[in-house]
Amino acid sequence: MTRLKTYKMHLEGIRFRGRHGASKAERGLPQDFVANVDLELPLSALPRGDSLRNVYDYGKLSQLVVDLGTTTSFKLLETLAERLVTRILEESPALSVSVRIKKFGPPTPVSVDAASIELFGVRSDKGG
Repeated sequence: MTRLKTYKMHLEGIRFRGRHGASKAERGLPQDFVANVDLELPLSALPRGDSLRNVYDYGKLSQLVVDLGTTTSFKLLETLAERLVTRILEESPALSVSVRIKKFGPPTPVSVDAASIELFGVRSDKGG
């Protein structure tokens, strides 16, 4: 008999154009961003049948990332990632979430192809 231990979901390469950056000039023009999201879900969220209506919708999750990334402007990638972690934990059954945001061609004194940050968050229990 199989005994399952973990249920994880990975979304890679969620692309969107947003207005994020430390300077007003960076926020003035849309730039390309890529997000990767990893969730650990409770085994109780694992579908008991082979039907889409019984599973957590990763299309909804990817849309949440794009909506936040395109409708709000942040100075820091860290702030964007933190808001994503918070929203995902609020709006999904996830026990934990990791969000990595990549920005292409960041304004640096030397040539850098991309910069990324990653944040990991866990669902807090009600007591704490």
